Amino acid sequence: METYTTDDALTVMGFGKFQALVLAYAGMGWVAEAMEVMLLSFLGPVVREEWNVSPQDESILSSVVFAGMLIGAFTWGFISDRYGRRTVLLLSTLLTSGLGFLSALSPNYFCLLALRFFVGIGVGSGHVFSSWFLEFVPAGNRGTWMVIFSFFWTIGTVLEASLAWVVLSALSWRWLLALSSLPCFLLLPFFRITPESPRYLCAQNRMIDARLVLERMANANQAALPLGVLTYHGETKINYITHTSEDEHLIRVREKEHTVVNAISSKSGAIAALHKLLSHNLLRSTLLLWFVYYASSFAYYGIALLTSQLSDVNRSCSSDLIFEMHQKDDNLYKDTFITSLAEIPGLMLSALLVDWFGRKATMCCLMFACCAFVGPLALHQNELFTTILLFGARACGTGGTIVLCLYAPEVYPTSVRSTGVGIATSIGKIGGVVCPLVAVGMLRSCHQMAAVLVFELVLFLAGVACILFPVETKGREMD
Repeated sequence: METYTTDDALTVMGFGKFQALVLAYAGMGWVAEAMEVMLLSFLGPVVREEWNVSPQDESILSSVVFAGMLIGAFTWGFISDRYGRRTVLLLSTLLTSGLGFLSALSPNYFCLLALRFFVGIGVGSGHVFSSWFLEFVPAGNRGTWMVIFSFFWTIGTVLEASLAWVVLSALSWRWLLALSSLPCFLLLPFFRITPESPRYLCAQNRMIDARLVLERMANANQAALPLGVLTYHGETKINYITHTSEDEHLIRVREKEHTVVNAISSKSGAIAALHKLLSHNLLRSTLLLWFVYYASSFAYYGIALLTSQLSDVNRSCSSDLIFEMHQKDDNLYKDTFITSLAEIPGLMLSALLVDWFGRKATMCCLMFACCAFVGPLALHQNELFTTILLFGARACGTGGTIVLCLYAPEVYPTSVRSTGVGIATSIGKIGGVVCPLVAVGMLRSCHQMAAVLVFELVLFLAGVACILFPVETKGREMD
């Protein structure tokens, strides 16, 4: 009998109305994550002023959110591979929206810290939203659609800066927290119509459910499914002469050929998943992805901090003054807008290159370009040139990070995809925690050259790591 895989079905149906709805839902999830992360740029100073906390306590407010994201990224990844993508979409949305709104009612600083930590755990599910979306996209133009999907992050950063500009001047930070949780609340009414990933369903031997999702997709896209029976892997496309039912046949094939999936579904699933990620076939990719995720996060948040720090440090250190953070709100909003808008050319550049030039080459070039933009900042520059350099660095860094977020889900098989990307994302969050020590700590001590050289080293090594990736995934079927 004739058979086909999920990739065959997606290729035949193409990208249509169904995927557009999935894009809108997953994109709103990324808008919510971006707003919660950008919120940290505005929350610390106003909370410090209202409750008279120390600068160290102010920085802890950001650190606990990143710590929560670190834990959440791994936890949601494992839950997604064990219990399904939709389970994570619901639970993480409930956690982020509910506790995000409750944090606006915090009676004291310590209560706010605890609530924001759990919000960070919820926000750590962002990679599941992107992987879930990619599992519905045909292989041929997956790179382009990932870049388009990434525009939702930029929308979230600009929206949060606009919201802060209006709300903090007219109302208070409590209103800002409450309004920033609204995008997550908007996801809840539409959860019932969100589909489970057909790739996940196939990996769990739920072939009938996967077929129903694909039929629903075909109806929405006004297309037809390929002839034959849905199977998990292309290598199972063989003819069988048998009187048994199709369902019985498919179950027997899955039991014979995919014992790893069964192992991951057992009680020792986490250990089995980690064992597969560090197996001979995936070890090199996994270790290199861990480092590049760390470097990308380190550079992303570091460049954002440099944007608001360098102009002040150039003035204070050159005049032998102790460096202090004393930027007016209007300048903070302006810098946030500039930083956010710099992501747009980065996204456009990666969109042009990723499906033509390949994932590895695009990441490598953008990492080295980011490195080149950051280099001159080791020496004092005038404010205009500093802004241009940081704009270029942010654009290239963002483009490289977006291609990385596309590449990682393509490398891992469906059975451990979310767990693999989740662990890599968690390691990346460590870079987000460490980078302020370099971007702020060294600059406060007027060690600008040393700080920039650290960024140069990290970015250069990330570019080399991209060259060493063993697999090019352009046009490759997932799993």
